[in-house]
Formats: sequence, structure tokens, C-alpha cells
Amino acid sequence: MPNKLIHEKSPYLLQHANNPVDWYPWNEEAFTKAKREDKPIFLSIGYSTCHWCHVMERESFEDNEVADYLNKHFISIKVDREERPDVDSIYMSACQEFTGSGGWPLSIFMDTDKKPFYAGTYYPKKDTVGMTGFMTLLESIVYYWENKRDDLMEQANDIANSINQSNNELKSINNSIPEITYKQLSRNFDSIYGGFSHAPKFPSPHNLFFLLKYSNIYKEKHAIDMCIKTLDAMQAGGMFDHIGYGFSRYSTDDMWLVPHFEKMLYDNALLCMAYSECYDITKDEKYAETADKIIQYLTRDLYSSDDVFFSAEDADSEGVEGKFYVFKKDEVISVLGDKAVEFCKYYNITDRGNFEGKNILNLIKSEVPEDRKEFVEECRKALFNYREQRTRPARDEKILTSQNGLAIAALAIAGRVMKNEEYISYAASAVEFILKNMQTKNNKLIARYCDGEAKYLGYAEDYAYFIWGLIELYTSTFNEFYLDKALSLNEIFIESFFDKEGYGFYLYDKDSESLIMRPKEIYDGATPSANSVAVHNILRLSRLTHNMELEDLAKKTLEAFMSTIESIPIGHTFSSMNILCLQSGSTDVTLVGDSIEELSDMINTLRDQYHPFINIRVITDSKNEKYKKVSGLATAYVCKDFSCSPPITSIDKLNSLLSKNKN
Repeated sequence: MPNKLIHEKSPYLLQHANNPVDWYPWNEEAFTKAKREDKPIFLSIGYSTCHWCHVMERESFEDNEVADYLNKHFISIKVDREERPDVDSIYMSACQEFTGSGGWPLSIFMDTDKKPFYAGTYYPKKDTVGMTGFMTLLESIVYYWENKRDDLMEQANDIANSINQSNNELKSINNSIPEITYKQLSRNFDSIYGGFSHAPKFPSPHNLFFLLKYSNIYKEKHAIDMCIKTLDAMQAGGMFDHIGYGFSRYSTDDMWLVPHFEKMLYDNALLCMAYSECYDITKDEKYAETADKIIQYLTRDLYSSDDVFFSAEDADSEGVEGKFYVFKKDEVISVLGDKAVEFCKYYNITDRGNFEGKNILNLIKSEVPEDRKEFVEECRKALFNYREQRTRPARDEKILTSQNGLAIAALAIAGRVMKNEEYISYAASAVEFILKNMQTKNNKLIARYCDGEAKYLGYAEDYAYFIWGLIELYTSTFNEFYLDKALSLNEIFIESFFDKEGYGFYLYDKDSESLIMRPKEIYDGATPSANSVAVHNILRLSRLTHNMELEDLAKKTLEAFMSTIESIPIGHTFSSMNILCLQSGSTDVTLVGDSIEELSDMINTLRDQYHPFINIRVITDSKNEKYKKVSGLATAYVCKDFSCSPPITSIDKLNSLLSKNKN
């Protein structure tokens, strides 16, 4: 018989709806029952494409012995971390306090007041070498709950106090942070395979965003060289799907060969931005090609019939990780025939294989010659069509405002840089869906849409990422609608999330469910933090609208987190990028004309050069009192650090002034 998760919409929760465990969703019914029956709570947090979540489900949650024990002694709650990033964040902090690390599945034991007294991640059912078994752990928890509960409550209070500590002291912005960040990234850089850590290796595109801008401003060649090495190595490795395109979540080895095969919308959106920006700087077509391949993947495999993007694809199919993606050499020969020998040479396909007897295609030790790319493309299409006959990994069909915000930003940037209107139209369609289906009556964002249901008040990341997307879409189209929406949502964001005493943005809305703490986060994980992106947005909106109150708010937010940023600059590269922007100054350009068409030459001039911190506003309203055309010609007003030059009507003079400002 199904448990209470059967009534949920989340694909992750529905995966567990037929477990023998008597799961509850996170709701008051579960907590009331725990209090009434005086039972501890087992909270399990994960997401639908998490490989080790599937493993723990098979080993423990589908096991009758485990289920009977949990049902007798615990109230068990399942949470989809993508639906409830607030719950996930709080209890991940607790896990890190207990163990020094974290991950998913996240396993939390807590009292009826939601205070955690023990935490961990994956557990096998039975004890193994070096690992406590889940059954052993459950029995130990029950013993302490029944016999030494005071010890557990003391521990719960200590952890709650520890993770609830906040620093409300403002500290001046440290202008040396960008240089320190650059030096830390340089020290950590893998000069052989790229990236900034040893395995497991995550793409962390925000590191690249920072380095690309740092290199341009300070003429530091090593900074862009690190980006190029990393981008090239990731694209050559098995983390990139050479048959169907798109990137997996991370690499399990140093050379980017063996991925954790799940594909996430947020990773691919951020990587699309990184490859697009690198193309904008270098004009090397291979980066545009990689960005295009990411977009092909997103619009083919993660695109919904509602013109918006789903969240992710699983690593597993038919219960086996990576099965959909890997090939035996014999398979390749059967599909390609005589062409297989040459193709296998390029993509390191051997009889022995490189992953459990099969092959992850890669170009780590080879390169396809220019005159053989057409041949390789024919082979790729044949293998793609063959692979499409396999059982596909499950797709998480949640629509998340936050991740769609990143996709909108990525598509708008790629469309602008590569002059591709189709990319921009995808971004515009996603915005239209979210504004129509994922807002409350008072225009607050809603975090998740699934199977016709919009649920959960938006979180800080929903506002930060979606506003970012709107700003990029405005910059690509100069449609005032997108700028107006960014400004109005930013006002709601400030009103509902901003800490007016300690500064910075809370993770969840003031009108949302109250939890054991209301965190504010600045650390960049797999994605840039909501606060760092919010600062980025607010700085840009300030310059686009000449609203200095917004800039002051952005600075105060950085000051609120400065001690944390200083403690580990390499963990806050998006904030370092914001400080770099303030340090180097932005170039603000207002173009005035009767139409976008009249201004097209000036727009193209601005876009043909890479400017790391440029803000362009277009005014086509002849009634505007502040900005007017000069001598009836398209006119540019250029300001650098609030010092403005005389109006310009000449393309050559505009180019000259921009080059001067850049230097």
C-alpha cells in the first residue's frame, strides 16, 4: 500500500511513495504525530537524480526489516531538497557540524521541535568495514532516545545554537580580495587537467566567471589560461556527453573522464555562460560550438511542452549508473561498420573499456582533425540514434524558478554573444511561463511548478537567479518590459528577504514557514550563492537606473559578509567578482534613438568588444527629458565611475572612448 508521499508532486517523493517505510512529507501532521507518540524523527533529504539516494533506497528503504523498525520507533519524513532548499540548508549545516562534511542522501535524526541531535549521509543497511550500518545506527538512536534522552537533547541544543550563530557586524570591503582569490585559485590549479581541486572535480563555473574578468581588467594572462585549460579539459573529458551533448554533474577523477552521470539544468546553464563568455573574449569558435551543444541538449532533452525547462536527468537507467551513456566496442562496430576503427581511435574506445568493461567516449588524449569533423559528426548521429533506443534515465520534470532563471540568463548571454535570436526566444518563452504560472496574486515568485501545481513561496535563489535572467534578457533585447520586471521583483525581494538590521538576504521569505533558524548564505557551492548573485543584480540595476540607494544596499550586503569572505576568498568567487566590479568601476552607456534599428550600429560596436562590467540602457522614448538625440542622430552617453563624457554620435569616437575607459 502506498504511503503518504503518493499525494505529492515531486518526482523524488513519488519515487518513495511505494516504499514499505511509512513516509510523511514535511508537514505539520508528521510533527504532531511525533509529539503525540513521543517518537524521534528520521528526516531523509535527497533529490530524484541522486545516485546514492537510489542506492540507500534499494538497500534500506525498500527493505521490510528496516521499514518495520523505522515504522515502529520513528516518524519518517522525506524532503526533496530542490523543493525545500530552506530545510536542506539548515540540516546540511547541522550535518557539517557533526561530521565535517555533507552530501546526499542527507540523514537527520531530530526531536519533535525539529532540532537535530545526529546527522550523516549515506549508510549501508549492515555494518561494513569503516561504515556503521543503518540498522545499527537506528538501534543506537532508539537506545539513547529511551534511556539517555537528556544527552541527545543537550547535543540538539548545542547544534541548534552553533548553526544559528550570526555575525551582524559590518566590515569595510577589502579591496585586496580579488587578488587573494586569484592567487588562491592559481595555487589550487591543476596544470595538467585544469580545474581547481582533486577528485571529485566539480565544474564550478563561477570560478571561471571571476578569472575571465580578472584577466581582462588586470591583463593577467595566467588567469585566462587557467580558464582555457579547464574549459578545454572538461569538454574533452567524459563529463561531456560526446554523443548527446550536455555535461554531467561532476567528475570522479582528476582528468574529467568518469562522471557522476546525472545531468542538471543548473550546471549546464552555468557552463553555457562560461563557454559563451570565453568565446566573447577569445572569438575561438570551439567555445561557441560547446555552448551551442549545451543548448541543443537543454532544448531537446530538458525542454517541456510549456516552453520552460525541467530540472535534471538521472545518472541511472535500469538500476545501473551510466548504462545509457557507455558503449562496448562491439556495439560501436555493429553501428558504424568500417567507420568504427577511425572513430574508436579518436574517442578512446577499446575492447577493455575505461568504465566497468565499457567505454566512456572522450578526447582526452586525441583530437579530431578539422578535415575529419564531418565524418565524426556522421558517426555521432548514428550512435545517437542507436542510443535513443535504450531505456532513458528518468527525468525530473519539476520546473524550478531558480534553475530556469539560470537557463534564461545563459540563453540570453549566448544569444547576444553569438547573435542567435533563437536562443533569446527560448529565454523569453521561459520568462513568459514563469510570470504567468509561478507568481502569487501579490506578484511574489513561487519556487516550483509540477504537474499543474505551483507550490512553495520563492526562496532567495529564485529571486536572485530569475532577476539575473531578466537583466540578461533586457541586455540582449532592450525590451523595457524585462527591466521593469527585474526592478519590481527586486523591490519585492528586498522587502521580503532583506535583513534591515544585519544586512544581507535571508534564505526564505518572511511570510514562509518559520524554521529553527533563518539562514543567510554567501558561500558559493555548485551554484553561486543567492546573496552574491543578488549583489551582482543590484549593482547592475543601480547603474542601469542611476539609483545610488541600490548600490549602497549592495555594498552593505558585501560588508555584512566580509569577515566570512575574507576567511576563504576562494569559496566566494562570485562575491570576489562583485568586489572586482566595484574596484575597477563599470562603464554605463545610454543609447538614445528613435528605434532599436537606428541604434543597431552602436549596439554592435558595444558588443563586438568584450567589456566585463558594462551596462547598456536604450531609450527610444522621444519624451525622455534627460536623454535626447544630438543633431537628430543616434547618440551615446558614456559614463565611467559617475563621470560622464559629452554625448557621442560617431561610431569611431564611441570605440575610442570605450577603449580608453577599458584601459
